[in-house]
Amino acid sequence: MYKQYIQELIQCLHAIEIYNLCKKQKLDYAGAMQGLVELFSRVKNQGKQVFFIGNGGSAAIASHMTADFMKNGGMKTYSLYDTSVTTCMGNDYGYEHIFSRPLEFLGNPGDLLVAISSSGNSQNIVNAIQAAEDKEMQVITFSGFQRDNRISSMGIYNIYVPSNQYGIVESIHNLVLQQIVDTIMGRDGECL
Repeated sequence: MYKQYIQELIQCLHAIEIYNLCKKQKLDYAGAMQGLVELFSRVKNQGKQVFFIGNGGSAAIASHMTADFMKNGGMKTYSLYDTSVTTCMGNDYGYEHIFSRPLEFLGNPGDLLVAISSSGNSQNIVNAIQAAEDKEMQVITFSGFQRDNRISSMGIYNIYVPSNQYGIVESIHNLVLQQIVDTIMGRDGECL
């Protein structure tokens, strides 16, 4: 039983699908990693902001990556998880707008939104992506569960984990993001 979980995790890691919407093609893992590192590096070098969003376990990943990409990646990151801001947005505009409304105020052309959603169907994530596009921001999506989920083709890079288990999907999302920031840190050195 215990080995089966690890075997499924490894199997899903090997089966991860990464698409580049601009070219509408499935990328191999090494090529996708290179493109993702280059994208984050451009955002860093241009002094643009990175916003990470998610719900539940994905929110924990988003919060963790907000810190890691700032501290270890030397990037301008911004957390949308301030309790007062989140509850204000939810109360005044509805939970489905807790990310989109702040992005309407804070997002700028060339900024990057990293949208993490295991199901890929959360309305607040979909709304945030649409707000980011309206602000001419770049978007990367991380999803799982059904291949045709709502966000799986909404980014310039779309990372999809073929599993219906939250733990496996979230673990792989975290692993991919950690690899990106660790690669940047290995190249540039620790920033803080």
